[in-house]
Amino acid sequence: MSMAVGGGAGARADINMTPLIDVLLVLLIIFMVITPLTPKGLETLIPQPPPPNAPPPPPGQDRTVVIIIDKDRSMHLNTETVTEENLGKRLEDVFKTRAERVVFVKGDPDLEFRDVAKAIDIAKGAGIDKVGLMTPKIEAGQ
Repeated sequence: MSMAVGGGAGARADINMTPLIDVLLVLLIIFMVITPLTPKGLETLIPQPPPPNAPPPPPGQDRTVVIIIDKDRSMHLNTETVTEENLGKRLEDVFKTRAERVVFVKGDPDLEFRDVAKAIDIAKGAGIDKVGLMTPKIEAGQ
């Protein structure tokens, strides 16, 4: 605080605003620099339900690829059993002729997320553009 002792009105106390404005501007600049550097989460998709009156696709025509991870950490690619070692190669084979590279991962609710994250990492390494997560609520269509 500063005190002005001149003039005819006697002693007057007021706050010197210059240092406060300097501090405010420095904080503003710091937050402007840090904000773009904040980490982002995983970008995921959720499967969209078919239209209400649409007929189901014929067997073998379904283009959805789902990696299913069971409670015992065994993996399935749709209905085919795969191991962690050959999952990437199998995904590359499946998406070799497809333009849209989307896969969904469905993990058992009792699994730790690291097992699901490992499958996501393998899918990204196989060149999959978008990875979606399936949960029981999404699967039930709610």
